[in-house]
Amino acid sequence: MAELHKAMLYEKLDNQRVQCALCAQRCRIAEGQRGLCGVRENREGTLYTLVYGQVISQAVDPIEKKPLFHFHPGTTALSIATVGCNFSCTFCQNADISQAPRERMWPPQSGIGMPITPPEEVVRAARRHDCQSIAYTYTEPTIFFEYAYDVCRLAHQNAVANVFVSNGYMTPEMLDYVTSDDAPPLLDAANIDLKAFRDDYYREQCHARLQPVLDSLKLMKRRGVWIEVTTLVIPGLNDADEELRDIAGFIGGELGVETPWHVSRFHPTYKLLDRPPTPTRTVQRAREIGLEEGLRYVYVGNIPGDDGEHTSCPNCGQVVIRRMGYRIMTQDVEEGGCRHCGTAIDGVGL
Repeated sequence: MAELHKAMLYEKLDNQRVQCALCAQRCRIAEGQRGLCGVRENREGTLYTLVYGQVISQAVDPIEKKPLFHFHPGTTALSIATVGCNFSCTFCQNADISQAPRERMWPPQSGIGMPITPPEEVVRAARRHDCQSIAYTYTEPTIFFEYAYDVCRLAHQNAVANVFVSNGYMTPEMLDYVTSDDAPPLLDAANIDLKAFRDDYYREQCHARLQPVLDSLKLMKRRGVWIEVTTLVIPGLNDADEELRDIAGFIGGELGVETPWHVSRFHPTYKLLDRPPTPTRTVQRAREIGLEEGLRYVYVGNIPGDDGEHTSCPNCGQVVIRRMGYRIMTQDVEEGGCRHCGTAIDGVGL
């Protein structure tokens, strides 16, 4: 069994209690107990991460799968994850690994017991597979931040970019480690789930709150992280025109109209089985709302073959990147601009 790794970002309290400051749950954890994520444990007044280096999933993915459509399109990312999450969403698509510590009492008290994958091995794998980036994804990267941070630093030393696919529920203190007001960020890009624009939704469906997600989005954008936003549109829960317009208004007003918004179709999964799949027309309507609110790039997800998968020039309207699912079929971008009219297409590495 590998030695457990001490946690970052926590405060010692009285009676051997600690308070974690990694995510916005800010759990107060008694001795011998774990935080809500299920993978951070207080042992005699010291907080430990149970998942450092214990990669539960690793794959080479198209960057478009994250989804990131404006960050080095057409490249691949080495995706990694550990078990655990600081949310317990009723519709989680990766519940078998994200919710495992809660639902199966796994890992056991002694830790997971999986072989450790050192940060050096992750970076070597990324370079071996010619991946432009490493994506910390599938589960919430915030809960395995000690490991992600070490991999991030080594990745940049080897000219590999870092991408978070996240629920955005991190603290400003955590973001201080990977972003800065006066230096290039260690975190290059992120796709953040903005699951809804109502606090009740976050409390009931995710056991969290809305405001910390909004705060994280604004802070990352201000510090130079390339941001794309995803909203899973669920019938009867967050599909009202007014709420979708509020999300689009926040993105355009606070993050910038150049920020891509992905609106995705829901399919019943995990505990949310009493809702039907989202009608295609509802997702298309969400895209229309985003465009009406002035966003330059709004995409539909989980509807392969829909015209809403393509990138169009915000000036002349010509399709400049044509996609089918996660594949790029044609690309008419030249030195970052539309080949038809020369207008710059927002993003990184286009």
